[in-house]
Amino acid sequence: MRREKIRVLILGAAGRDFHNFNVCFRDNPRYEVVAFTAGQLPNIANRIYPPELAGSLYPDGIPIYPESEMTELIRKLDIDLVVLSYSDLLYSEVMRLASKAMAEGASFMLVGPKDTMLECSKPVISVCAVRTGAGKSTVTRRVCDILVKRGLKPVVVRHPMPYGDLSKQVCMKFETYKDLDRYECTIEEREEFEPHIERGYTVFAGVDYEVVLREAEKHGDIIVWDGGNNDLPFFKPDLHIVVVDPLRPGHELSSYPGEINLRMADVVVVNKVVSANPKDLMTVRENVRRANPNAVLIEAASPPKVENPSLIRGKKVLVVEDGPTVTHGGLPYSIGYIAAIRYGAAEIVDPRPYAIGSIREAFEKYTHMSNVLPALGYGKSQLAEFIETIKRVPCDTVVSGTPIDLARLVKLDKPIVRVRYELQEIGEPTLEDVIADFLRKMHHG
Repeated sequence: MRREKIRVLILGAAGRDFHNFNVCFRDNPRYEVVAFTAGQLPNIANRIYPPELAGSLYPDGIPIYPESEMTELIRKLDIDLVVLSYSDLLYSEVMRLASKAMAEGASFMLVGPKDTMLECSKPVISVCAVRTGAGKSTVTRRVCDILVKRGLKPVVVRHPMPYGDLSKQVCMKFETYKDLDRYECTIEEREEFEPHIERGYTVFAGVDYEVVLREAEKHGDIIVWDGGNNDLPFFKPDLHIVVVDPLRPGHELSSYPGEINLRMADVVVVNKVVSANPKDLMTVRENVRRANPNAVLIEAASPPKVENPSLIRGKKVLVVEDGPTVTHGGLPYSIGYIAAIRYGAAEIVDPRPYAIGSIREAFEKYTHMSNVLPALGYGKSQLAEFIETIKRVPCDTVVSGTPIDLARLVKLDKPIVRVRYELQEIGEPTLEDVIADFLRKMHHG
């Protein structure tokens, strides 16, 4: 016998899960969302999705449990439907979650773009990817630079990273470095916001993206959706740019929801072409053409640059990388390691013997990482462990491949060399060509 309300468990990682709830379930009397689970990231479980965000049907809010308790929760809470609501999963992981849920008797659901994309009154350019660490940020910055050059004011809206007090993060506006401190941003948030603030661009992010969107619409001529992981955009794009990564050939056709992004793309940017193996590059090109033959294909690189290479050449260095890229993104190293090699480091010191607390646990969980330290700081205690790990590593120089200015967070008795990288298109067409064509079509309606 079918019950009056379908009891729902939403699987998430503090972002897509809350958005799916807000737009699909919050005011829907057919469903009762009993709980969220939180996976992939530390310190985001054992919270409450607050009543002021959960709406009138949930006066006590909604509890958030660790994903490791999923099967027990399905039984204990009598769950009818499990809704997968986070990104950057390989297909085998998606089906493993589905199998575990269905073995307990629940149905398993993926929510599609029609039900989750909000309509915007301003034009929207979205920048997404097929995997974390493909190089979205350099593309987003390039898009914004091109728009400014054409006399437009872009407003960046970043995919959510609400890891703190959710009731205080409904809609956040970032214009200065002080805003990062005001909202007590994690390292991951700083990695995404700082490069835009440095260029003078306004960034919005938050938890309720209907509220975020309406605020962002007031502040510029065009919205640039800056995607997280390989998630789909929360706003319906007028131009959908998707970045693929030839360092992980085949993942563009085996990741969720990365392949969906690829198939929806108007423009596909094949990044890192200089670093990629030619055979892998050919595989990615063929996969893109097979999955989306109508997309405009752009090839690009993001070469590393440092101001003081003498601090690397011949030195023992510690490489710090962007956290998500080398943890759940699956890459063994990133731009910092490449710069250390390119600029002639005598030795890249393995940080694993010196890692403490949650940083040591991250190495135990992500065994693929190679002689790099992920920039992890989800909360004050983990940030302190990250800083202490850096201090314990015997090296001459810290090579920072994370997009943040590490020197703002860490005071050391050794130099920190910041690796910078910007997108460089190779050949034609370029992003400037594509955006000029897009703006021309928008102008002529």
